[in-house]
Amino acid sequence: MKRNILSIGLGILSLFILVGCDSILDKGPLDKFSNENYWTSAANAEGYSNVFYNEFSGYASLFYFTTLSDDQAGQSFADWGHKTSLVSNGTWSSNYTEIRRANIMIENVPKIDATDAVKNHWIGVARLMRAYEYSRLVRMFGDVPYADKTLDISDEGILYGPRTNRDEVMDRVLEDLNFAVANINDVTSKITWSRNMAQAMKADICLFEGTFRKYRKTEDGQPAPDAAGATKFLTECKNACSAIMDKFSTLNASYQGNYNSTDLSGNPEMIFYKAYRQTILTHSLIAYICSSTQISGMSMDAFNAYLFTDGKPLALTSQDKNVIAPMDADGHLSLVNMLSVRDKRLSQTIDPVLMYVGNSFARSGGMEMTSSTGFGVCKYDNITIPAEFRRNTGSNYTHAPIFWLAVVYLNYAEACAELGSITNADLDRSINKLRDRAGLPHLTTTVGFDDPANNHGVSSLLWEIRRERRCELMFDNWFRYWDLIRWHQLDKLNSTAYPNILLGADVSNDPACSAPMKGNSIDGSKGMVREYDKKYYLYPIPTGQIDLNPQLGQNPGW
Repeated sequence: MKRNILSIGLGILSLFILVGCDSILDKGPLDKFSNENYWTSAANAEGYSNVFYNEFSGYASLFYFTTLSDDQAGQSFADWGHKTSLVSNGTWSSNYTEIRRANIMIENVPKIDATDAVKNHWIGVARLMRAYEYSRLVRMFGDVPYADKTLDISDEGILYGPRTNRDEVMDRVLEDLNFAVANINDVTSKITWSRNMAQAMKADICLFEGTFRKYRKTEDGQPAPDAAGATKFLTECKNACSAIMDKFSTLNASYQGNYNSTDLSGNPEMIFYKAYRQTILTHSLIAYICSSTQISGMSMDAFNAYLFTDGKPLALTSQDKNVIAPMDADGHLSLVNMLSVRDKRLSQTIDPVLMYVGNSFARSGGMEMTSSTGFGVCKYDNITIPAEFRRNTGSNYTHAPIFWLAVVYLNYAEACAELGSITNADLDRSINKLRDRAGLPHLTTTVGFDDPANNHGVSSLLWEIRRERRCELMFDNWFRYWDLIRWHQLDKLNSTAYPNILLGADVSNDPACSAPMKGNSIDGSKGMVREYDKKYYLYPIPTGQIDLNPQLGQNPGW
């Protein structure tokens, strides 16, 4: 019976097992070769590795579109995508496909005709991607099956065995990351495999793991930190960031320019980016934020997270904190005065007027738009691109940042603070450079105030570092959702307890507003609520996989 299951290639089994010439990886780069005669040169290894670039989706899905957070109220209501157990999960299957691809590469690169340094570079690329895929599986599913080789039908102990403890998997991930950063070529290219790119990926993964281990809790909600593990990963994050910061020291002059440029090659902040090409490789992100279809707008909770130019939060600033937009001469509720006294990143992220049902707004060259919260999203738009290439889906060609210096600065400051060793020099070396660009006073280790909005149970310094991360990476790349996971703050997505996460702008000065309302604010909830359950910290193991291997078991609560 097991052999029948294997032969039809279901689920994880089909992804792990090499069955003669029917291997899933005999397609793509191997479609004209056998596994035995393909591995002859570094050029073939490079060609094989090119498939991994598809894992960095750029503007295809990760920026703006991921509205399950407290930063946006979606154009359609964003609820938990895993409220019930599912038979299959695309991440589970696709990640194991890539892990198997990496294992094949690791095993076969030693056969190529090249120097040890060349071989280790390509093995490092494969191990980097294996680490990447396992880290994503672990953050979603917790304990997962682990294999560091291509499996066949004799490996039943792994195929039909239990999952490997997540901590053990992540320790193996760290081994792969360290091999990668030691062996991948130290080159300046920003669109191919480089040591800088490997260090940036390592920093992201290690920050997640270090803080996850520091703040994690038991199933009944009791703190269960792994202090030693947290220190190990946070230190690795800090060191990886330092290695990059020794080489990269200049931010791009324009914050918005990191997101709406048609050429990031000369951007000093970029470490690795995805280059799009007109009519060749395109995306649709700009079209979605310049559309007649309602835009997923910024939440009032996110708007209020931005500091004022005196460096103080909403509750403590001495500047004008009015949030009721006045009507301008063109008949729009204007945010100009509000934006002028806030962090400059806010005015480069949202439009200067409100847009909602009954009072739409057209950005230069764009369509008339409305937003689910009244706040538009201009961050990714580039009004210098001809309208037909902005407004039409599948026609956008601005480049997408994947790893960039601002994130490294944020990672570094947070790791230092979590380790308890942060200094003012550390802040000046990292996020105070972001604050200079944002027009804000420098942050110091003493902070100087305690924000009443701090509901994370952390120090004022950590709260401000987390605020900095939220504002710098607004709408970017799922960061906010996974940050709440690793900080163990996922309950902050409960809209009943925190209604501002689905509320929008105050439109008191437009009595004719026909958008859904709650009090004087636009209601972005679509008449629904998002309830939190502690089981959402992990996705359910696909039931189809459990049918194949009952030893996998199921995650708590599912």
